[in-house]
Amino acid sequence: MSMTITEKILSKSSGRKTVQPGENIWLNVDVLMTHDVCGPPTIAIWKREFGKDAKIWDKSKLVIFPDHYIFTKNPQANRNVDILRQFASEYKVDNYYDVGTERYKGVCHIALAEEGYNVPGTVLFGTDSHTCTSGAFGMFSTGVGNTDAAFILGTGKIWEKVPESLKFTFDGQLPAYITAKDLILQVLGDITTDGGTYCALEFDGEGVFSLSIDERMTLTNMAIEGGAMNGIIAADSVTEAYVKERTNKPYEIFHSDADAKYKKIFRYDVAKMEPHVAKPHSPDNLDTVRNVQGTKLTKCYIGSCTGGKLSDYQAAAKIIFGNKVKVPTFIVPASTQIAKQLEVETISGVSLRQIFENAGAEVAQSSCAACLGGPSDTIGRATDGEVVISTTNRNFPGRMGSKKSAVYLASPLTVAASSLTGVITDPRDFL
Repeated sequence: MSMTITEKILSKSSGRKTVQPGENIWLNVDVLMTHDVCGPPTIAIWKREFGKDAKIWDKSKLVIFPDHYIFTKNPQANRNVDILRQFASEYKVDNYYDVGTERYKGVCHIALAEEGYNVPGTVLFGTDSHTCTSGAFGMFSTGVGNTDAAFILGTGKIWEKVPESLKFTFDGQLPAYITAKDLILQVLGDITTDGGTYCALEFDGEGVFSLSIDERMTLTNMAIEGGAMNGIIAADSVTEAYVKERTNKPYEIFHSDADAKYKKIFRYDVAKMEPHVAKPHSPDNLDTVRNVQGTKLTKCYIGSCTGGKLSDYQAAAKIIFGNKVKVPTFIVPASTQIAKQLEVETISGVSLRQIFENAGAEVAQSSCAACLGGPSDTIGRATDGEVVISTTNRNFPGRMGSKKSAVYLASPLTVAASSLTGVITDPRDFL
């Protein structure tokens, strides 16, 4: 029986020879990830349901990253981190990366990759909808609620329905002004925010496999914005090189069969694509940058698991280098490792961090920060009446702070170009 890559991975995890969409199966989970927003309620449910003698099914497979509401004086947010800290100490959880220590890593989805938890052919669940980011490594990864996570925490298993797959093939070499963010915004514009509901979004083609791991993670990261269960890209030599640098765990590479069945197949010629934005207030409210060019801005934001990776800053710095920003611009690296790379990666002998600071942008500590709104003292947070262009993944009302703000989603190239003019600007004007 022919299968897609997602079906093959789920088949392996369930111990079955084959699976097909619509079947319900028990999966054996390879990694469970949680953070400071969902970790405390997950722990509370686990303790309640498994009793006072509750045991973690496999501590080596549990990973905890405080990353959402951490650089804040908000007492409720601080209390959540305290709960994680106490839990990790009591149960001797080695894979706890505490804020305020050298072990702190930053945003969970990027830290999972950097710390070697993303392994081809494996199954990863996390208490965050953007857990689908890890699918860039040829693995199955998806988000779950706190109750499901508590069940995994106690048993290592979860009951899931096999999803149908949608396939998106990008043919050709990407022009210099097109990024993975433009590709995924095009997909969302085509299928809408519910067009991929409970499906696997599989990305393929020369345009995809010419991308760096950073950029591939942008594609799979936003699969959830189409309602999808997971996003996935088959592992190749680029994937293997990244993984082998970070872990010696065994892995298995799967590919979809040539005659695998898909719910629908989409095909794109990347040479014909334009820089895109998602207009307020939905990631599928697609338009070209040219059509909204000139829209006045109050703030620019380059960060998050979607747009705060090294490749995002390399792209932005090419445009910002030697110029000054016209509106407040925030640079929020997705991880502490990326923050360090900003210090050493250079253009014409000038570090990326210095390029941004010389331009008048503010470089902040690594965290989710304003991507999820956050407490009032969150760096980059949108206030009433603000119009923001951002490399983040969602622009629903209130997502970056005030419900009376408007957020445009775009590539780091587009956000960088816009930061220099104070209005939405096509990056081709600077490239």
